[in-house]
Amino acid sequence: MGNTIDIITLGCSKNFVDSQRLGTMFRARGYDVRLNPEQVGEGNRVVVNTCGFIGDAKEESINTILELCEARTAGRIRELSVMGCLSQRYLKELQHEIPEVDRWYGKFDWAALADELPRVGTGIGTAQNGEHPAHYAYVKIAEGCDRRCAYCAIPLITGPHRSRPMEEIEAEVRELVAQGVCDFQIIEQELTFYGTDIYGASRIAELTERLAQIEGVAWLRLHYAYPDHFPMELLAVMREHENVCKYLDIALQHIANPVLERMHRHITAEETRTLLQTIRREVPGISLRTTMMVGFPGETEADFEELLDFVREMRFERLGAFAYSEEDGTFAALHYKDDVPEEVKQRRLSELMAVQERISAELCAEKVGSTQRCIIDRKEGDYFIGRTEVDSPDVDGEVLITSNAPLQIGQFYDVPITAADEFDLYGKL
Repeated sequence: MGNTIDIITLGCSKNFVDSQRLGTMFRARGYDVRLNPEQVGEGNRVVVNTCGFIGDAKEESINTILELCEARTAGRIRELSVMGCLSQRYLKELQHEIPEVDRWYGKFDWAALADELPRVGTGIGTAQNGEHPAHYAYVKIAEGCDRRCAYCAIPLITGPHRSRPMEEIEAEVRELVAQGVCDFQIIEQELTFYGTDIYGASRIAELTERLAQIEGVAWLRLHYAYPDHFPMELLAVMREHENVCKYLDIALQHIANPVLERMHRHITAEETRTLLQTIRREVPGISLRTTMMVGFPGETEADFEELLDFVREMRFERLGAFAYSEEDGTFAALHYKDDVPEEVKQRRLSELMAVQERISAELCAEKVGSTQRCIIDRKEGDYFIGRTEVDSPDVDGEVLITSNAPLQIGQFYDVPITAADEFDLYGKL
C-alpha cells in the first residue's frame, strides 16, 4: 500500500524527460511508477511536474494541483508533491497559497524527491508508461536559454544555456538503443545553440552526425531551432544521413519587421525568407514545423495580415500558434502595454489556424497514392496508428492504417496512402 507513484506531466516534452528520469530513480528504490495515468490510484503517492510557460499552461498546472489537493485532503492519495517550471518560478507564493501540498521542488532539485523516500524493496519496481510506447524517446541535450526574447519567461525559469557533453549524450542514446528505442526526438530550448557554452561554437551538426552513426538509430528528429545565426552546416548532415529525418522544428513567431524587432528576435523578414529558402533548397523534401504568436503588444491589423500572407506563401507542413499572454518579469511585461484586446487575439488566432488547416489539408491530399514508411505506435479501435518520418510524436499528424494482418508495435511498414483529411493520412495494408 502506497508503494506506487503516479507522475503527472504537464507542458512540453522537455518536462516529460525529467519525469522519466525521476521515474527511473523511484523504480531503483523499489517503487512501481505510472507515467500520466488516466486517473491517479487510490492510496498512491502523486507527483505533478508543472509547466509555467504561458497563462493557459500555468492555469492548467494550478487547476491540476488543486484537484489533487482535494484528493489528498479526502485521503484518496497518500502524498502530493509538486515540481517543475511553475514551482521553480513561484515557489514561495505557491507554498503560502496551497499548503495542502506535502513537498515542493523546482525545475532542477527534483532528484531529492527520490532521495527523500524510503527504499521499499531490493529489486527494481515496475514501470507503466502512460505517455508513449517504448520504441521512441526524447533526448534532452541542454537546459536553459540565452536568447532573451521579449515575451519569454523560460530564461527566467531555467537560467542560462547549459549543454551536455557529446559523449554523455551518445552514451544515453546507445543505452536507449539497447532497450529497444529506435526513434529519437532530440530536444532542447534552443537546439542550434548547442555546444556554444562548452565548445565555443555551435556543435549541433557534429552531434547529429555522431548520433546518426550509432547502429540501431532509425530516426533522429530535431526540435526547437532558432532562426538567428542558424548553423548552415547542419543542413548537409540532414541531407546526407537517411536516418536524420527531413524535418525541422524552427519557431519563427512572426514575420512583420516591427513585431520581430519588438520581440527581440534579432532577425528580419527578409533574412527569415532567405533562411527558409536555403533550408528547402539544401534539404529537398524537408518538412518544416513552426510556431507563430498573435496579439503581441503593438501588433497591428497590417502586421497580422502580413503574417497571414507569409503563412500562405511558405505553406509550412506543420504550424502551431498561440495568443500572447503577459508573463511576469519579461521585457514585454515590464516595458510594453498589452494593448491588443483578448477578443482580437482570439480572432487572429482562429483566422491563422484556419489558413493553416487549409494548407495542411492540401499538403496531406498530395500524399494520397504515395507509399509512406511508417512506424507503428499503437492499436486504436479498427486502426493501427503510425507516423512517417515527418510526424513527431504528440504534436503532428498520424497515419491511420487498416490491415488484414496484425502489425507489430515499434516496427516499420511501407504503407500505401489511400485517403487524407486536414492533418492525418489513411493507409491500407
